[in-house]
Amino acid sequence: MSDLSNSNFNDKVTFLWGVADLIRDTFSRSDYKDVILPFTVLRRLDCVLEARKQGVLDTYKKLEANGIKDDAAYSTLTRVSKHAFYNISPFSFNNLLDDHSQLAANLQSYFNGFSKNIREVLENFKFDATIKTLANAELLYAVVQRFKIVDLHPDKVSNHQMGYIFEDLIRRYNEALNENPGEHFTPREVIRLMVNLVTAYDEQVLKDPAVSRTISDPCCGTGGMLITAKDHIQEINPAADIYLYGQEVNGETYAICKSDLYIKSETGKDAENIRHTNSLTQDKHPEMRFDYQLANPPYGKDWKGFYDLVKAEFDKGEEGRFQAGLPRTSDGQLLFLQHMLKRMKDVQEGGGRVAIVMNGSPLFTGDAESGESEIRRWILENDWLDAIVALPEQIFYNTGITTYVWILTNHKEPQRKGKVQLINAADFWVPAKKSLGSKRRDISDEHIQRIKDLYLAFAEDEHSKIFATTDFGYRKITIERPLRLNFQVSEERIARLYDQKAFRDLANNNTSGKKKKAQSSLFPEIANDNPRDQQAAIIDLLRSLPPTLYTSKATFEQILEAAAASTRPKITLPTPLMKAILTALGERDENAAICYDKDGAPEPDPELRDTENVPLREDIWSYFAREVEPHVPDAWVNKKIRDIQDGEVGKIGYEINFNRYFYKYQPPRPLEEIEADIKLLERDILEMLSEVAG
Repeated sequence: MSDLSNSNFNDKVTFLWGVADLIRDTFSRSDYKDVILPFTVLRRLDCVLEARKQGVLDTYKKLEANGIKDDAAYSTLTRVSKHAFYNISPFSFNNLLDDHSQLAANLQSYFNGFSKNIREVLENFKFDATIKTLANAELLYAVVQRFKIVDLHPDKVSNHQMGYIFEDLIRRYNEALNENPGEHFTPREVIRLMVNLVTAYDEQVLKDPAVSRTISDPCCGTGGMLITAKDHIQEINPAADIYLYGQEVNGETYAICKSDLYIKSETGKDAENIRHTNSLTQDKHPEMRFDYQLANPPYGKDWKGFYDLVKAEFDKGEEGRFQAGLPRTSDGQLLFLQHMLKRMKDVQEGGGRVAIVMNGSPLFTGDAESGESEIRRWILENDWLDAIVALPEQIFYNTGITTYVWILTNHKEPQRKGKVQLINAADFWVPAKKSLGSKRRDISDEHIQRIKDLYLAFAEDEHSKIFATTDFGYRKITIERPLRLNFQVSEERIARLYDQKAFRDLANNNTSGKKKKAQSSLFPEIANDNPRDQQAAIIDLLRSLPPTLYTSKATFEQILEAAAASTRPKITLPTPLMKAILTALGERDENAAICYDKDGAPEPDPELRDTENVPLREDIWSYFAREVEPHVPDAWVNKKIRDIQDGEVGKIGYEINFNRYFYKYQPPRPLEEIEADIKLLERDILEMLSEVAG
């Protein structure tokens, strides 16, 4: 957080956000960003180009005189500007205000003077409409004047500081609207931790003068992760050739990211690899496989609006990016993770590594065979999950919840194969010097190094636990108990017969055509066109039975069938109708005999049905004999419920209950202490009441 310690940072952010005071009567809060963000980007670009602006103008005049312009002039002008972009307008923030009456036109001319690549980026801000609105409200002069005052020159504001400025402006905008609770900018110290972990085993390789690495972020925001990762690797090896790739769905943050990367590179190669699309619906780098991928996907972000596109990708199976499963539509974090895992570089080429920060939901949400569980299963059974680090609370700008960094790879170190390391760094924090939204804590450089050391040591202590991948798996078996019912004919139970569909359908059936023939086959000796008479015949049959309480289903069925056969005309009870009668007249009775089906097997009681999660390392039958049978001797395992993948009894599920593995038992306070405290409180209350009573 050293970049934030500069007092100029807060001063500049507050100054820039202060533009809201100028425009509040013309722009709604939701439109503040349409003014503040593009003008901040423009001022930054203006400061970056300032030193060589005149050289660019002089060169352009010569090229224009020789008939060279547009694309043909690009390479020459970028060579002069020392950046992958330039501005050929005679205007800048230094002289825009010289002609007040032509300010709007001159500002538009200045905007149009940027090279095509920057103009295409800035168009995401809808700047034309903003200029017109400000001019009509006679606010354009005041806004331009305010931005002219702020110095965003790279000598005064570093690239890291500029990234923080953009992110804090967007944070303030979101807070003003109380919107986007699931979208968080990632603090740089969290990114540094992720980069340190994802490159930890590669540091020697990265020192190779000829090393080349590709880095991707599928939801790159303003580009903080990509830039920090590149800087980290180039600190290890300044000669390393690093290629950045990213996608971002939000137009404003995409524009900030891309313009920032243009500023940082003379060639603009990194900026050209940033695409303005949703990674989940349209992969803009489908042929690429990356060395490193980092992401902080939005938490709890609904993806229902593009379900069909995601489902189509899922339906491709192994050819698609979401083959493992689809999480619930209220949270797409695990979709981003699947996308990243499918884009890891092949093992034959050195493999890929992924660092992603998510909330607690992907660890345990979803039962066996749910989308979330199947995704965890896919990851663990492929042995891609390397480590999970629990971060402190209150380290993000827009949320105080606990978050976790997942480290995944398809090329584990030999000692880590088949294993997963959990690191509890929840207490690794220092108070922030200044709160920024919900961010009240920082992870210090010392803490980052400590976490990295724990990761590389791959040993167990109070902060580090190591598990086999199968330790997180279980087989969910269904435990059945027999159905026990008593049966009795009473007016109360007969009334319940009208709730049974098979009985109601007797009255609803048409009595003509094919249905009449079907009706007569159910009651062959009733030559009656009125279906309600058929219902009445059933009721009369039941009322003819004695009101005895039967505790055996078989006995009651025999008596009911015999009575139906002896009725004149004879009544035939088909299976659906017999089931309806038994359901209506039966009541659960733990002292009754077990009910058996037509094959002689005990019928299960749905209300007594239970499940057991058997650890994968255990045999389900041994578990059942030890944990279930001694307590419920009449129970059995439902063998019909089997896993969709291996076909064995029980459904396989995976969950990572992180907190359980680091739980420390705290014994309750002694009873004497609690009693003493209660007496002390009682005394204090009595004293206060005495004072009130005088």
